[in-house]
Amino acid sequence: MNARTRPRAAAVLERGLSLCWSEFAGRIAKLGRALTQAGLGQGDRFGILALNSWRQAEVTHAGQWIGATPVPINFRLAPVEIRAIMEDADCKLIIVDQHFSRLLDGPALADWKSRHILISDDENGFYERAINSSKSIEPASASADTEALLLFTGGTSGRAKGVPLTHGNIIANARQVGSRWSAQPGDIVLHVPPMFHSAELVKTVYFMQGAANVYLPKFDPDALLSAIEEFHVSFALLVPTMLMLTLQSGKVSEYDVSSLKQIIYGASPMSAEWVEAAFAAFPDVEIAQGYGLTETAPLLTMLDHQSHVDALAQGNTARLSSCGRVLDGVELKIVDNNGQECKTGQVGEIYTRGDNVFKGYINQADLTNEVLTDGWFRTGDLGYVDDDGYLYLKDRKQDMIVTGGENVYSSEVETVLNRHPDVLEVAVIGVSDEIYGEKVIAVAMAKSEADLAQDELIDFCRDKIGGYKIPKEIHIVESLPKSALGKTLKTELRKKYSRYDGTVPRR
Repeated sequence: MNARTRPRAAAVLERGLSLCWSEFAGRIAKLGRALTQAGLGQGDRFGILALNSWRQAEVTHAGQWIGATPVPINFRLAPVEIRAIMEDADCKLIIVDQHFSRLLDGPALADWKSRHILISDDENGFYERAINSSKSIEPASASADTEALLLFTGGTSGRAKGVPLTHGNIIANARQVGSRWSAQPGDIVLHVPPMFHSAELVKTVYFMQGAANVYLPKFDPDALLSAIEEFHVSFALLVPTMLMLTLQSGKVSEYDVSSLKQIIYGASPMSAEWVEAAFAAFPDVEIAQGYGLTETAPLLTMLDHQSHVDALAQGNTARLSSCGRVLDGVELKIVDNNGQECKTGQVGEIYTRGDNVFKGYINQADLTNEVLTDGWFRTGDLGYVDDDGYLYLKDRKQDMIVTGGENVYSSEVETVLNRHPDVLEVAVIGVSDEIYGEKVIAVAMAKSEADLAQDELIDFCRDKIGGYKIPKEIHIVESLPKSALGKTLKTELRKKYSRYDGTVPRR
């Protein structure tokens, strides 16, 4: 679409490189041909393991161009977890960049070495030669119900959940977001969170406007601020950890960030102190917060800029902990344990429906039937809606922990720790953390006469789960608090081990 309507407008910006939409589309059509020659066909799936880059975006679009489904994979996972995702998705091949190609030499992914394509900027490498030598291929026909992307999100029983999203889901959410958030053709979008996150889909509203794109391979405050200055970035989506680390660095004033017009932060709210710090550091920037899930492609609600401004002006800091109001075209209700809709202010499970909501997990029919009820998606999150229509999250029914924008399910980590021969029982919780939002902590009981140590248990986890899931602290205790029914009281553990009070440290 952009290649036809704005062919000479910038699509990709990188140091020493600028591609317009017609050039970018031309490369995508040629890469699509190369993918078919590598054995990919319409309806097939393929994995992507790469840092953020315009070439990863090119690979994603090329797969969709030929009717295949990209499966971007969290590169922070352990190799055995990556393999499980590839097998669950029935991927035909994997496309990796040079940062992760060495993983194919290990035993867990060795079988994929003969079925991989290496992303490379080497003009003499296979990737660029395949594009340069291929003829363009016509795009495959697609409908709103055609699978466009398969994302994986953490599983409560140690198994990741495959979330297929259709073109209709993604476009619907772009329109829903667009009803509350302005995007312009001249915008320049910075891609900061890893592109395997559903947060990447929030930028679709900019893609539809033909905005230019800049890709940040790895986040750090200097890299973020430097990219904004160099490429005159106007929009960035950040997880709170990224925004707080940038503010804490004290370096915002060292860069020219005057081009920046909009920031959306998501994955979790920020404390009032951090919001105030963000407004002080970026006084001319429109700032909003979004709440959603991978299954909803992704946003459901938005706490818009004006709501932030009003809350700060009125001293209504509680409002800043809200997820905002529901987007146009999204339905949302709060349901109690009896299946009845809750009254205003009453806590219950958040249900939602709309054209952005997925149709079910791959290979998990029972779970799909559990979460999709009479056309409504049960999010598993607990919350309430106030008199003004603002949604507030209270807890997660499945004890999910959000650390640095990554979802970690406590039961998955507990499963691993319980495999240790000297662990009698363990509970994993998330506690508030100044920078990462939440920190993973384990509380373990040793078997009789066993001698457990924190470092030993952390080392035990290293090759079994992704690094971000490994507890930052493991406390060895004689007993765990239990209810009358013998259930571990994680609420009591959170009270005991939570220390962070949410304030911004003084410099």
